[in-house]
Amino acid sequence: MARTTKSDTSSTRNAEQEGLTAEERAAMKDRAREVRAARSGKGKDQEAEVLARIAEMPEPDRMLAERVHAIVRAAAPELTCRTWYGMPAYAKDGKVVCFFQDAAKFKARYATLGFSDEARHDDGAMWPTSYALTGISAAEEERIADLVRRAVQ
Repeated sequence: MARTTKSDTSSTRNAEQEGLTAEERAAMKDRAREVRAARSGKGKDQEAEVLARIAEMPEPDRMLAERVHAIVRAAAPELTCRTWYGMPAYAKDGKVVCFFQDAAKFKARYATLGFSDEARHDDGAMWPTSYALTGISAAEEERIADLVRRAVQ
């Protein structure tokens, strides 16, 4: 039987107390890397990094992310690509406006297209900030393009 050391139990206890899953901790590490890269001047358009992250995704998330990427780039070419917590994201003036979260990232039932508070979707006292994606037909393509265009107005 392996002995458990005090540092083993305290780090396990800390992780449990924080309530973060392994996926959430990985996303936080991704975010820390992104912040360091931005500080070092590497925060410019990172389309190659975004495409690499998309290529790593399992199907069907990869197909959805590729379509979302193409739609966002066509609908709002002024947005710059970057990663955000390791997810493909699109920013205006350095601030994330929208992002794609693959289902596999947090073991979710579906992928999502999310919008930050920088998005200009305000509609009364309540409006959606993310949309579940299980497929993209011509109708969804047009809706996504419209949402992205409205987000950057």
